[in-house]
Amino acid sequence: MSQQMTCKAEISRQLADAVWEVRLQLPQPVEFKAGQYMMAVMGERDKRPFSIASCPSKGSEWLLHVGATPDNTYAMEVLDKIRADGELEVDGPDGIAFYRQDSDKPAVIIAGGTGFSYAYSILQQHLRATPERPLTLYWGAKSLADLYLHDELEQLAKQYEHFDYHPVVEDAAGDWPYSIGLVHQAVMARQQDLQDCEVYMAGRFEMVRVIRDDFVAQGVPLENLYGDALSFI
Repeated sequence: MSQQMTCKAEISRQLADAVWEVRLQLPQPVEFKAGQYMMAVMGERDKRPFSIASCPSKGSEWLLHVGATPDNTYAMEVLDKIRADGELEVDGPDGIAFYRQDSDKPAVIIAGGTGFSYAYSILQQHLRATPERPLTLYWGAKSLADLYLHDELEQLAKQYEHFDYHPVVEDAAGDWPYSIGLVHQAVMARQQDLQDCEVYMAGRFEMVRVIRDDFVAQGVPLENLYGDALSFI
């Protein structure tokens, strides 16, 4: 159930060159499902969506991963407001592309850039509640420097037998053991069982549109694709 509330807010750390972690202290615990988002309320008719990166078990604290370059005023203004006010009006949770943890289908998550915040919430809930269910995370970015939790994810993949992490970069230097190119093409090349999987997606609308079109053409049922962007494309 979405609700509007004022939260204490701080930029808790810089995750990458243009990505910051925002920590929100809610006035009271609010339940949400892994993969849902919230709105930063900047004005009566100005609400800006950000995925909640936290595991739902966290209670009254929500974490966001905010990607903001100087030319991206949409996100930068939210960070500036947090720096100036120490609080943020939010509206949430919302979104229908949350993790279906009762399903027995193998899960595939595809994240582009800071769409990883959506993926990270689902991954944490998955490892906490259903670690025996096969899950593969594909994270696409321009370079290794943009994969800001790469080392942690590699460790989790070693720790959990049924979790497979496969990052994909457009530009690789040196001995890169993973895929190079576009993330959804790496998925189609590696996943022979896509038709039997639930696919969760977050990233730019153009990326989600291409994934939907190419996967459906490969025989993946549309009802097995989850991404809030699908409601807008």
